[in-house]
Amino acid sequence: MGTFTVRIEVGDPAARRFVQVEALVDTGATHTVLSRGMLLTLGVEPVEQVAFQLADERVVEYQVGEARIRLDGRERTTVVVFGPEGATALLGATTLELFNMAVDPVRRRLVSVPGLLKEVGRL
Repeated sequence: MGTFTVRIEVGDPAARRFVQVEALVDTGATHTVLSRGMLLTLGVEPVEQVAFQLADERVVEYQVGEARIRLDGRERTTVVVFGPEGATALLGATTLELFNMAVDPVRRRLVSVPGLLKEVGRL
């Protein structure tokens, strides 16, 4: 499958300030990764240190926090990873799921999909 980028807006948790970012869609990444400097400038604060396994099998630790993301005309709060300066912005699987979005690998774009629920009872 080829790779592609999408334009997202990243904001502080209170949704007062946003910046536009071109993010590589990466369904193999659990969370969205953004540069530490940008997140701190927006006022996003680290809340925890988390271990992540890289593609080359190494395990590294990065801080995570919560930010607002605008995508496809909608806005959600999601976990973001404080990546190193110069790292490629990644739009991860958790954020895609929050927006009910999936990858169309042929057209290299995101598409809306319905959410999934177990049967919750009969009306």
